[in-house]
Amino acid sequence: MIEELRISSLGVIDSSVLELGPGLTVITGETGAGKTMVVTALGLLLGGRADSGAVRAGAKQARVEGLVATRDLPELAAAVDELGGQVEDDGVVLARNVSTSRSRAFAGGASVPVSTLAEIAEPLVAVHGQSDQHRLLRASTQRAALDSFGALAPLRADYESAHDRLVETERTLAEVSAAARERAREADLLRFGVEEVAAVEPQPGEDAELAAEETRLGHADTLRGAAEQAREALSSDSGSPDALGAMAAARGLLEGVRDHDPEAAALSDRVAEVSYLLTDVATDVASYADRLETDPTRLAAVSERRAALIALTRKYGDTVDDVLAWAADAALRLGDLDSTDEQIARLSADARAQRTELAVAAVALSRARAAAAEKLGAAVTDELGLLAMPHARLAVEVRRRRVDVPPDEERPPADLLEVEGEWVRFSHSGIDEVELLLAANTGSEPRPLHKGASGGELSRVMLAVEVCLAGTSPVPTFVFDEVDAGVGGAAAVEIGRRLARLAEDAQVLVVTHLPQVAAFADRHVLVEKASDGSVTSSGLVVLDDEGRERELSRMLAGLAESDTALAHARELLDVARNAAGKQ
Repeated sequence: MIEELRISSLGVIDSSVLELGPGLTVITGETGAGKTMVVTALGLLLGGRADSGAVRAGAKQARVEGLVATRDLPELAAAVDELGGQVEDDGVVLARNVSTSRSRAFAGGASVPVSTLAEIAEPLVAVHGQSDQHRLLRASTQRAALDSFGALAPLRADYESAHDRLVETERTLAEVSAAARERAREADLLRFGVEEVAAVEPQPGEDAELAAEETRLGHADTLRGAAEQAREALSSDSGSPDALGAMAAARGLLEGVRDHDPEAAALSDRVAEVSYLLTDVATDVASYADRLETDPTRLAAVSERRAALIALTRKYGDTVDDVLAWAADAALRLGDLDSTDEQIARLSADARAQRTELAVAAVALSRARAAAAEKLGAAVTDELGLLAMPHARLAVEVRRRRVDVPPDEERPPADLLEVEGEWVRFSHSGIDEVELLLAANTGSEPRPLHKGASGGELSRVMLAVEVCLAGTSPVPTFVFDEVDAGVGGAAAVEIGRRLARLAEDAQVLVVTHLPQVAAFADRHVLVEKASDGSVTSSGLVVLDDEGRERELSRMLAGLAESDTALAHARELLDVARNAAGKQ
């Protein structure tokens, strides 16, 4: 809800503050006083196009500020906070500056693009005027309004859920199908590698073992010669000096004197220990020399095996263990790649089942819309009869977006759905186009709203529609600019009654020149003219009861102090109060 509106240097208004509240607020004043400037100011707050010609003569810029209560608008508060603006005391200030050269917008004190201001502010206000009919002329809004009127939220939710599931499944199917050729190429490469590794059958650590064996076989003669010489040096059968003999002699000499000195005994023990070790080493060297044989056949086999393993390590890993790890991973990846066909088949089956499910949800929503459309059309038509349009008829057309040429049923385009034997286009909102059509006169064909009615008639149609949608509309504030143009008498009273009814569920601002409408106001604002024809700094005045009687008198007879007109004004106010009490 808009709690306060400040206008500076806009058109004929110099500087004014308008305090607003819930219910019905009417704005009246003499011709040229600047009543429509209030609507212009609201349009600027909505991010509408700025006209530099609207800047008051002699002023550098025009400024409009609106204080919006955010208690029931958490989305607005969150949007302003995200933009870096401030929300204080459950309220946020939206502002617009217009100069002869540029236009600037602000949200909560933060400078924002005008388009951003429009995005966050437009859902707050619905403007219906002679030249501005925004909200209900959009096809998407008309569809949403019908869904709200018919309480179709559960059916819409079922449809949207089925729609989202199908879109996700078909997206995944498209991705998998598009990648199928690449996946097949990858699978062929992996399969070749896995088979190549399997054919060699490498064993863990085999490459290191074979490398050591190949080196030993290649130097068998050299190794045997060194071993034989070492054995002779340790223990010779030819009687030449050897290590074991020298150690035995040393041990015998020390053993003979061990009783004379403990240190000599210790040395004798150490020499004995070395003798035992040399004996063991001599035995091992002799055994090693006996085992060494030259085996060209084995050497050739080892070299061939190593060549096969090296071929694998060049492609699949630094070592045989790395090759085996790659083969294991590749086998797992192959299992995944080889399941592509199965995955495509499964996704295709899922998509077919989900299309069937979506078609059922689409039909249910479409039929419910058609039923709600009849009720809404009849309700608005009844309202129009009370608003000086007795021959007008509103029809709410719900039509499916049919396709004349049927597609390939095996591979239909992503936006087509088969419903009850016919192909239709579908979107997140359903398979229907919803349009409000008006036949303004008897015998005329219903036409789209913006083509079937004049400016004044269109405002009344919008009023009738908004009244029928009251309680289901998410818009907190409605603005009607001269909705009563071209009517009077009893029809004007009905317009006032309908505006008051709409104000039970929303904040309603009305610019009017009819006293029958103004009499229904909860708050009456007068746009005053100064004696020199300009608007004073306090040009917007909220009238008390006495002031309302004088203004209604002026609107009735052109004379604010006429006793007859005043009596008529009081009568109008009584009628309005009584009518409001009965609603």
